[in-house]
Amino acid sequence: MVTVLAAVILTFLGLAVGSFLNVVIYRVPRGESIASPPSACPHCGHAVRWKDNIPVVSWLVLRGRCRDCQWPIPRRYVLVEVANAAVWWVLAIWAVNTDSLGLLPWLLVLASACVALTIIDLEHFRLPNAIVYPLYPLLLVGLVVSAIVDGEVPWASALIGSGIWLAVIGGIWLLTRGRGMGLGDVKLAPILGATLGWVSVGSALVGLFAAFAVGAIVGVALILRGKAGRKTAVPFGPFLVAGNMLGLILGAVIVDGYLALIGSLL
Repeated sequence: MVTVLAAVILTFLGLAVGSFLNVVIYRVPRGESIASPPSACPHCGHAVRWKDNIPVVSWLVLRGRCRDCQWPIPRRYVLVEVANAAVWWVLAIWAVNTDSLGLLPWLLVLASACVALTIIDLEHFRLPNAIVYPLYPLLLVGLVVSAIVDGEVPWASALIGSGIWLAVIGGIWLLTRGRGMGLGDVKLAPILGATLGWVSVGSALVGLFAAFAVGAIVGVALILRGKAGRKTAVPFGPFLVAGNMLGLILGAVIVDGYLALIGSLL
C-alpha cells in the first residue's frame, strides 16, 4: 500500500513539476518572471483557468486548443510533463535498486532542470544562467543530504568527476574559441560530472563518453537525412544531459563489464 501511494505521489508531482517547467521554458529565455503574472495563452492573453491547468488531462480535454481563442497548444507542453514524470520514475527505480535514496532528491531537481535546459537549448541555442547557476548551491545541498542519508561521503570522486567534465568540455571551448562548444555547456559540465562522480569515477567517464557518442550518432543521422551539414551548429547541451543519464543508469554496468573483460584477457 505504501509503495502504491509513493508511486502515485511521484507520478502526480512529476507531472505537476513538468507543467511548471513549461512556464520556465517559455519565460526564462525571454527574461520574464516565472512567478507572475499567472499562466496565460500566448496568443490571446487570456489567463488559464485552474481547470485548464491540470497536467496532461486538461490538454486532452481541450483537444490541444485554448478554450478562448482555439489557438493550438503545442504538443511539446504535454510531452514535457510526461517526460519529466517518466525521468523521475527512472531515477526513483535506480535509487531504490542501488540504495541511493539520499541522492534521489538532488537527482530529481537536476533532472527537471535538465529537461528545461534541453528544450531551451534546442530552441534558443543557449543554457540560461538563471537555471544553471542555482544548480551549484543545490548540488552542494543535495550531496550533503546524500552523505547523511546514505552514509557515504565520496567527495574525492565527485571532485574528480567534476574536474574531468570541466577539463574536457572547457578545453574544447578554449581550443575552438567557443565555436566547438558553448560557454553554457562549460558551466553545466562540472555539475553533471560531480553528480556522476559521486556515484563513481567510472560513471563520470562513461557519461562523458556517452555524451559525445550520442552527439556523433545524432549528427551523422542529421547529415544523412539532409537536415544538417558538417558546419551546421547543433546545441550540445541535450547530449550532455543524455550522457549524464546514461552514465548514471549504465555506468556501473559498463565499467564492471569492461573490468571483467580485461580480467579474463589477462
